[in-house]
Amino acid sequence: MNAYPNISIVTSLIADPTRAVMLDALMSGQMLPAGELAYISGVSPQTASSHLSKLVKGNVIAVEQQGRHRYYRLANKEVAELMEMIAVISPPVQVRSLRQSQEMKKVRHARTCYDHLAGKLGVALTQALLHKGFIAMVSETEFDVTAEGMEHFRLLGIDLAAMKSNRRIFAKRCLDWSERYHHIGGFLGSVIARHLFEIKWIERIEGTRAVRITEEGRNRLQEWYGIDVDTQEGHDNLYKNAHA
Repeated sequence: MNAYPNISIVTSLIADPTRAVMLDALMSGQMLPAGELAYISGVSPQTASSHLSKLVKGNVIAVEQQGRHRYYRLANKEVAELMEMIAVISPPVQVRSLRQSQEMKKVRHARTCYDHLAGKLGVALTQALLHKGFIAMVSETEFDVTAEGMEHFRLLGIDLAAMKSNRRIFAKRCLDWSERYHHIGGFLGSVIARHLFEIKWIERIEGTRAVRITEEGRNRLQEWYGIDVDTQEGHDNLYKNAHA
């Protein structure tokens, strides 16, 4: 008798190209309606409904009814972590159009990985926090915040002292699939991302999990962390000072 989990059920669900696109869109951490997921994946509403039903039945995504509309999200953070790990070992997407090329540049430049920041921005911010001594690597899988870091985040407007008892992994080292460096995940990663949205250093780009850095964010990232954000497309100078 096979006592191991039946991973073939989950892998078959996410292996379908249309469903993979839908899941990637939900990596934004937002709840999206079926119509938007149909548009993003390039299929009819009827086809999208069929795919979404399978994902819900397989406990990969969850659905909430609001009036006449249904909104979908990833079932939990474990699904997001699985998608990110698969992306790390997957070959790059073959770019077939200028639009696709531009979208890929934006996603690589700055994006959400479920509830924390990834891409060039996420990695550069992590490297800057390490370089300034605000966080430190404490194991192969985790960061922790130093005493100087606790004060830094307090000045930024994040009171970690009141949050650190959270049972979730505090500051996970998350390997970034596009940059092949680690960014901050876990509870700390989600808190940082949420705060940067709230103070409007970054904002979401509709229809994608790419993130736009605002003019305020551009100035403050340079001032606080020495991160030089040249263009939204994301050039190498994003790392110019963060990796120094």
